Amino acid sequence: MSLGILDRVRAAAQEVAARANYVRIDESSIPAYVASLPIEQASSPKLDPRYHYLGDPREIVAYILTLNAINFGSGYFPHLQKRPRLSGYFTIATCLKERFETRGAFRARELCRLTPEDCANIFEQNLTKPPIRELMGLFASAWNELGRHLLDRYEGDFVGLVNAADSSAERLVELLAKMPHFQDIQTYNNVEVPFYKRAQLTAADLSIALGNQSFGFFNDLPRLTIFADNLIPHVLRVDNVLQYEQSLAAKIDAEELIGAGTEEEIEIRACTIHAAELIVAQLRRLEHKVSALKLDYFLWNRGQQPEYKSRPRHRTRTIFY
Repeated sequence: MSLGILDRVRAAAQEVAARANYVRIDESSIPAYVASLPIEQASSPKLDPRYHYLGDPREIVAYILTLNAINFGSGYFPHLQKRPRLSGYFTIATCLKERFETRGAFRARELCRLTPEDCANIFEQNLTKPPIRELMGLFASAWNELGRHLLDRYEGDFVGLVNAADSSAERLVELLAKMPHFQDIQTYNNVEVPFYKRAQLTAADLSIALGNQSFGFFNDLPRLTIFADNLIPHVLRVDNVLQYEQSLAAKIDAEELIGAGTEEEIEIRACTIHAAELIVAQLRRLEHKVSALKLDYFLWNRGQQPEYKSRPRHRTRTIFY
């Protein structure tokens, strides 16, 4: 019997973790690490209305799909013009929120026509900076693709895409992964390693934004893995759950870019997923009902604290996170 899409994510992550050369999970540290976590903070993740659009339910669906279509670029964020006291992600989320509040949701045909210049205007960016011009071009391409996909398969309806998942987060991941910008798969020593970070995050964000009701109801949310980006592994590294080989650690600490699809980058992300599975398993042994989804939001918010912000994390220029 073939594995489901999320089982393949877990299996590939475990295999990479077993073969990794640059990243090691300190499994012996996990029981003490879990015991130290203020895990009650993971019980009810929320989207902050200061930075996210949380108005009409149908427009929330459009906002979450539109946001997660471009929820990447952390490797470019050192060059991004950020709002005061906001990170790159919160700058992007807030600018899009304000666009929805002033002009409403994008229509699918609008998405098809958007240009890098349009994206630069929406996100208040300067296209004379080459990395930002590249990023705004990728944003435009991702939105163009989403618009065409909605028109070709769902009569231009954002809700139609979500409804097609039939209340399954895993099925929504499969539907989103039909778009190239969501096909978050790498090859590691002839092993196919899927991550589907943004596709999984889309289902999670919809559920959280809509209180797991209406268009945001999914009956299999615990099936999601952690969302492997560059912040969660950074938190686990600072917390000594992940340990990096000396040359990789030196590159990251020197703020050198880590190439997309390299063994180093794949190992960072795959070991993050497997480490999270081990943490969740330990939490369950202690009878804490914390899924990978809830653990992700907890660790991501932990990463906003100064002790994590003050140390370099890995940066990769990619469309997947």
